[in-house]
Amino acid sequence: MTRIDDVARLAGVSTATVSRALRGLPTVSADTRRRVLAAAEQLEYAVSPSASRLAGGRTGTVAVVVPRITRWFFSTVVEAVEDVLYESGYDLLLCNLGGREQLRQRVLRTADLHKRADGVILVATPLRDTELTALGRLTLPGITISSGGVVPDWPWVRIDDRAAARTATRHLLDLGHRRIAHISGDPDDELAFTTHIDRRLGYEEELRAAGLEPDPSLDVESQFTINGGTRAMEELLRRGDPPTAVFAACDEMAMGAISALRDAGLRVPQDVSVIGIDDHDLAGVLGLTTIAQPAADQGTLAARILLDPIVGALATGPSGPAEAGAQQSVVLPTRLVVRYSTAPPRAG
Repeated sequence: MTRIDDVARLAGVSTATVSRALRGLPTVSADTRRRVLAAAEQLEYAVSPSASRLAGGRTGTVAVVVPRITRWFFSTVVEAVEDVLYESGYDLLLCNLGGREQLRQRVLRTADLHKRADGVILVATPLRDTELTALGRLTLPGITISSGGVVPDWPWVRIDDRAAARTATRHLLDLGHRRIAHISGDPDDELAFTTHIDRRLGYEEELRAAGLEPDPSLDVESQFTINGGTRAMEELLRRGDPPTAVFAACDEMAMGAISALRDAGLRVPQDVSVIGIDDHDLAGVLGLTTIAQPAADQGTLAARILLDPIVGALATGPSGPAEAGAQQSVVLPTRLVVRYSTAPPRAG
């Protein structure tokens, strides 16, 4: 039976390079990948993950920790991660914290992960000091996606939330709006990761750059949900003198804000413009202007970066390239997507 060593000899590369090339990792040049693929095809080589696991004492599993799997961002990221793991012969162990304190302690504050996984992907999970310390002591490879706790020596994949918020606010300013409200995350929410802080900072920075001082009466905190956006918009309307535009910290909040405005007899965008961040699956259907973030790409890239040292170690042993992905931290770009929920303020 053909082995990875045979492919490596025919292609003139190391076994670790063969492994990376066959998984499509960006650390392999196009010419090297072509040689490896040609050698694998010639030798009719098929990857055998189970054999590698048994030889290396691995679980063949990657743990993915999310605050709540029902939220759009988390489910999109997890699906993308699972696709990469499946292609590489790995299983996904989903740790959906869901507000359950006992599960949280078992996953984030003990050595339980050592027994169940070969690596850890932490998705937008806010971390306490004790949890940061515990995760920092893990000898497993790990990576974080989006904002949350920064684990020492772990790489991360995310967007620039502050820049995204500045782009959203600038879009409203360019349309001529000056009374711009912000629906932000609730710091008491269990999902109070640093995303909402960075997005508020970006909103305030862009207002000040335009010579406007942020108005506390136009800033409402709520949960990152449609209902949260609805409640926040209702509160803004109760305060009187409604804004001409609203920047919501996520698309689901923006959707809730649009619902509340329509219930109040106000038109979007004729009376109030609304913009969010995400490019949620429903954003196009609802005509929502948004800052699109590559949620699936974050999951795909994080999984590939995490698997790089794991598979490399399987191919060459623990003294091989186990640290290959250690510092591959990446900021992915966002983009403004203009639809029908934003327009210049009504004259007069």
